[in-house]
Amino acid sequence: MFLDRVKPLDAILAAAEKKSLKRSLGGLQLMLFGIGCIIGTGIFVLTAAGAQKAGPGLMLAFAIAGMICVVAALCYAEIASTIPVSGSAYTYTYATMGEFLAWTVGWALVLEYAIAASAVSVGWSGYFVGTILGETFGIVLPASLSGGPLALGGVEGGLINLPALAIALLVTVLLMIGTSESAKVNAILVTIKVSALTIFIALTLPQVDPEKFNPFLPAGVFGGWGSGLGAVGAAATIFFAYVGFDAVSTAAEETKNPQRNVPVGLVGSLLFCTLFYIAVAAGAIGNIGGQPITGPDGIPFPAGSEELARQCALPAYSAALVCSDEALAHVLREIGWSGVGNALGYAAFLALPSVILVLLFAQTRIFFVMSRDGLLPEILSKVHPRWQTPYVVTAVTGMAVALAAAFFPVGQLADIANAGTLYAFALVAIAVMVLRRTRPDVKRHFRVQGLWFVAPAAVSGCLFLFFNLPLEAMIVLPLWSFVGIAIYLGYGRRRSHLGRGIIEVVDDVAGDETLIPIHPPRS
Repeated sequence: MFLDRVKPLDAILAAAEKKSLKRSLGGLQLMLFGIGCIIGTGIFVLTAAGAQKAGPGLMLAFAIAGMICVVAALCYAEIASTIPVSGSAYTYTYATMGEFLAWTVGWALVLEYAIAASAVSVGWSGYFVGTILGETFGIVLPASLSGGPLALGGVEGGLINLPALAIALLVTVLLMIGTSESAKVNAILVTIKVSALTIFIALTLPQVDPEKFNPFLPAGVFGGWGSGLGAVGAAATIFFAYVGFDAVSTAAEETKNPQRNVPVGLVGSLLFCTLFYIAVAAGAIGNIGGQPITGPDGIPFPAGSEELARQCALPAYSAALVCSDEALAHVLREIGWSGVGNALGYAAFLALPSVILVLLFAQTRIFFVMSRDGLLPEILSKVHPRWQTPYVVTAVTGMAVALAAAFFPVGQLADIANAGTLYAFALVAIAVMVLRRTRPDVKRHFRVQGLWFVAPAAVSGCLFLFFNLPLEAMIVLPLWSFVGIAIYLGYGRRRSHLGRGIIEVVDDVAGDETLIPIHPPRS
């Protein structure tokens, strides 16, 4: 019953033919593009949370997450080059495994992008409060206004993270009126991020103290099911630092000789970013230490927990890496580079809002495509007559993102976002295998070699990381999915355009449509 509605691939490909792009990217260009998409956000905002989970083993965590990203990215590249239209994993699943699973993927992507935007907003708040207000202007924002409630894993005395709320709402307004990044602005911001992190590595690595890495794995490789601790638990959290590689995958359509250059670009960018992240982690931990704060039983307090927040409020841990809201700037100040640390804080302050914008943009477009398929109310796909943006869904999403940013800590938000991401990536890997079997005739600009190994490895890797998330984050996904399935059964399945015999392929908010009447499938 639930696997009967598969959107005809030919209709999707017909829409894609209207926008065939010039193949101009070489392997090196694709790799540089990937580095720009990946580097920045996670390493700026999750270093402290990762260190609390794994200690110096954070370096191993980056390697684990990077390897899983490689196999997932290769699967993503094949299906993105085969079905090069909007909708990401939602569209890929709709064209291979049907409407019901597509709905669950789209619903999970909503969770991913919205919560990720909240996490980045909280990360931005840390740099704003610490560097801009504190270091530059000498203004101390009260804890009640700069952190979420302690009961939700926030800070001692925290009531609301006002800066995080404000930046999320500001970006929402900008997105509603149609303001977006230009290629030049994005290039400048990428340069700022990479330059800041390169300077951090240059200043910290020469001063590394090997004793700071002992013990290397204080919580072990596996921290225990549902704990989110250990190197693997940290890998499940800092997987967030690699989100963005799917943008590289979708560039396969614009790549010269994709069979050679796509693997070079994808694997090269992920390998570079992994080594870069490991170097940053080594510089941070090797200078001021990164051992987690533990309880009487020697087990680290969970990142974002009430217990950890209470410990971090004590003077004894005021300088600890795992307690800092602006970890990298904090490290530089602790080793005598206050000016450079502040400059790194300025870099994060300038660059992170653009990431919030991209994540909100992606989330609203997923909602938009689902609404245009009839699975969500049509008002969500309403386009503003002057701004030409889906302003209703943008406003609703932005308010939800702002509320989550106002009350939850960054580590918890990243874990929840990763739960949705890992589910979507696993379904993409399965979709590649299904499409190989059902439509071997479709032209593939890029074809994964050894798919029999790569795709199952991607699925297994995603499941592996998912089951090493904290139990609370794991629970959120099935609860969120349960709500989504209830909406689908109560509304979407009855009003689905495909179910009523209409295929509508939209490849842009105000772009062309392809409508094809068909015989409605049996309900």
